[in-house]
This record gives sequence, structure tokens and C-alpha cells, in this order.
Amino acid sequence: MNSRILKVHPNDNVVVALRDFQAGEVVKLDALEIELSQDIAMKHKFTERAMEPGEDIIMYGVLVGKVTRPIPRGGMINQQNIAHSTSEYTITSRENRWEQPNTSRFAGRTFSGYHRSDGSVGTMNYWLVIPLVFCENRNIKVIQEAMLEQLGYVTESSFTVDTPKLIKLYQEGAEERDILDAMIIKDAAEIQKNRTFPNVDGIKFLLHDGGCGGIRQDSEMLCRLLAGYINNPNVAGATVLSLGCQNAQFALLDQALKDLNPNLDKPVFILEQQESKSERDFIAEAVKKTFIGLMAANKISRQPAPLDKISLGLECGGSDGFSGITANPALGYASDLLVAMGGKAILAEFPELNGVEQELVNRCQNEEIAKKFAQLMSSYSNSAEQAGSGFSMNPSPGNIRDGLITDAIKSAGAAKKGGTSPVTDVLDYAEPANKAGLNLLCTPGNDVESTTGLAGSGANVIVFTTGLGTPTGNPVAPTIKVATNSILARRMADIIDIDAGTIIDGKDTIASKGEEILDMIIKVASGELVPKAVQLGQDDFIPWKRGISL
Repeated sequence: MNSRILKVHPNDNVVVALRDFQAGEVVKLDALEIELSQDIAMKHKFTERAMEPGEDIIMYGVLVGKVTRPIPRGGMINQQNIAHSTSEYTITSRENRWEQPNTSRFAGRTFSGYHRSDGSVGTMNYWLVIPLVFCENRNIKVIQEAMLEQLGYVTESSFTVDTPKLIKLYQEGAEERDILDAMIIKDAAEIQKNRTFPNVDGIKFLLHDGGCGGIRQDSEMLCRLLAGYINNPNVAGATVLSLGCQNAQFALLDQALKDLNPNLDKPVFILEQQESKSERDFIAEAVKKTFIGLMAANKISRQPAPLDKISLGLECGGSDGFSGITANPALGYASDLLVAMGGKAILAEFPELNGVEQELVNRCQNEEIAKKFAQLMSSYSNSAEQAGSGFSMNPSPGNIRDGLITDAIKSAGAAKKGGTSPVTDVLDYAEPANKAGLNLLCTPGNDVESTTGLAGSGANVIVFTTGLGTPTGNPVAPTIKVATNSILARRMADIIDIDAGTIIDGKDTIASKGEEILDMIIKVASGELVPKAVQLGQDDFIPWKRGISL
């Protein structure tokens, strides 16, 4: 890789700046010399030649925008001179040629996981405590406070904030400078030692604001999503708290569980508050049932499992101009390695596939799958437009500031997480991923709504690429963070697990970094390594209400 600039695809007419440039500097692209007409910030793109309004902007080999104002040769593209634009796509002609990566390095490798009776294997062994309606959130919090610390479940890198010290300084007449200079963060001691149930990795509490009010479809979708979490191979069982009168009735959850797995034999304890003697009795019963569930869950231990039992969720968030050239394609390579060995990969965030639909349609194994993908994309896009929005409005201010000027540029880079393997299935939100290979899952681009959906569809580990730094994780699927650039990896080392910025430096290739990612996936799946998001207790859970969320 040229250490200064990069032309991603031979057909591109824009070039990526790999460092900051000043106006007047000359860069060499093969035999072509380009004098930069203005300052170009690192991660942004400049034109190979002068361009006029109406011309196409091509990047990653696809249409990503239209010129709206004249751009001089060596000029930076931005929101003032280009607009989002994508190509039309059809499902009439498809290609299924795939050159599988060399998997010899991983031949015979296994991971150490929790084997379930249905043949699935968990990378973790969790117990869930779930409210069917937001009215039960307070009771869930009481149970959480009663059980976590006493049973030894405090996040590994927990720290405490010494607020009493600030109070003392204030009472002693401290000035603002004294307050700002005070050291108030204290590391917690004796973390996660002497757990009562050593084979249970944790108790997870899925607080949410749904289950009643809104539209009935939201409650039905919530029940399907919660059923997916209970069915996830990383879950041993669940305690479910119901008020009794809400829209999200237990019957909906029970039916969703039967639809997902008719032979499900995990313990699921249902408690209804309106049938209890008192709130105190209700909470006591929930704690006792949960304790009994933990006793049962502790009887299972990690055993070797083939790598094809890994179901990998593919996610990006806080993306930047390097996402599509470092971390995302490296994750895509890891995904291809896993798929080539019979595993599953799940690519979500449909607003961030806008503009690369034809490539994904071409990769669909049959016309039925291609039609479902096209229908879900079209329906989602139309709903967004009817609400006065659209996929074109997906990029955040942070994305734009760091070089992702249009949704099509963001999408073309985001899709690289899915590698190059054939698409074996297309799933709507909360549908389970049952087929080996690459699955496309309809979720919003919103990071947590998307990761929530990935785990609900069965992902037992998630890899999350980020260019700006996104402190989030998932309650049941351990989440590995990959930085797109080394500056971020150094600055936010407390949340980053892997630095893909070494690809820019030339220290690594897409393939070598992809292998490094898969190595870490195997270690995390085996419980040998705890990713930063798990250490920090980043258990984010936001169900997608089928209104508009990009």
C-alpha cells in the first residue's frame, strides 16, 4: 500500500489521503502526478481530474455520488460539491463465483464452548433475567443489585468513582481547580474471584422500554427478539418477569420460542406480578428461581467444539474514512475464513448496504434469497422516505467529518465486513440464522439496535469495527472491537482489542489482519481472552421498533 495515498479500485476516480496534505503538494499515482488544489485532511478523498456537475463519483468500483459543483483536479470531495447517488439493481442476472481463502492455518483448530442439547455451542454460559414490559424494570434492577456482587459477578475492570471525596473537598471550601485536580477514580479490588457458580459466566439483565403502549406489532417483535436471546447458544436459561396486563403477553413469547426451537429444553421461569402476594414476595420468588437456574447452568462446562459452531456477527459503528480499507475488509477476510470452514457469519445494517445491492444480489445462492433481500431493502427505503427521511441521511456528523461524505461511500466500505462469500440466506429482524455461510440480516444502522438484532438471530460472538471509537457491547454475545486506525487504537486503548491501522502502515495485509481477528475470535469463544467490551460491562440492549431508525 502507498503510504501516502490509496486508489481502492482500478475504476475509481477519487483517491484516499492516508495522511494530511497541504495545497500545492504533488502526489504520484502510478505514472500520474496530481497537484492538490487545496488542503486534504487524512481519510478524505480527492479527484484524479477536474470534474463537472452531473458526473459520477466512483469509489470501491461503484457509484457513490454525483458532482453538484465543479471540482478542480486534486480537489477534495465534500457535502458542498457532491451528493449521494447509487445505481439501480436487478435480480435477473446473478453470479456465484467465489475464490475461497486458504484455511490451512486453522486446520484442526477447535474452540472450547458450552454444548447445548440442540447441537449448538455457546461461547459463553449466561443466565438471563428479562422483563416482558418496562413496568418491571425497577424489579429487575432490585434483583440485579441483590445478586451480582454477592455471587461474584462484577465486571473485570470495574472501577469506582469516589464521590465522597468531592463532598469532603466541597465541605472544606475547595475551589473549582481543587475539584478538577482531584483523583476520584479508584480501581475495584478482588474482581470476579470466588464466583459461587464458576461455570456460569454471568447473569444478564435485559432492560428495555417496550412491551406495552405503541403498536401491537412492536410487542410481538419484542417477544420474538427475547425468544431469540433465550434460544441463543450463549444462554443457559432465563427468568422472565411479567406484570400481567401488558401487550407482550407470555403466550406471545412462548409461541415465539416454539417457533424458533420446538425442542427447546432450557429452563424458563415465568413470574407474573399481578398474581403475586406482594412486590416483596414477587422479587424473592424471582431471586430464588434465578438461583435454582444458576445451579443447573453450573453443571455444564466448556468442551472442545469445531469452528463451524461459531456464529459471527459483523458490525461497524463510529466509522471513518479508513473503515472500508482496513478493519472492514480484514473482518471480511476473517468472515470468509470462517464460512469456508462451515461456520456462519451475519451481516446486518441494511441502510449501510445502500448502493452495493447489485453485488450482494449477485452473491445470493438462488433467486428466492435475492428477491427477499430486494424486497426488504425496498420496503425499508420506502418507509424511511415516507417518514421524510431516507438512506441518504444515514451518515452521522462524525462519519462526515472523517471522510464518509455520502451514504453510498459509507455503505461500500461497510459491506466489506461481509467478505466475498456467497449469501446463503436473508433474514428479517429477529429471524434466526440457521444456515451455514453468510446471512444478511435486516437491521437499522444504529449500532446498538443492530448488535441487539445480531444476538437475537443467534450470533455467539460479534466483531465490531470502529474508526471514531464506540463504547458499546452486547449482553450475551462477547464483542471484539477493531480500530480502523492506530491513532484511535492508542487513544482509546481501554475499549479497543485489535489495531487494524497497521494495514495503513504496511505492517500487515488484509489477509494477515483477518487471520489475527479469527485467532482472537477463537480465543474469546474459548473463554481464554475477555474482550474490552465484556471487561467494561458494556451490555447494551435496544430492541428495534419497526418505526424509522437509520
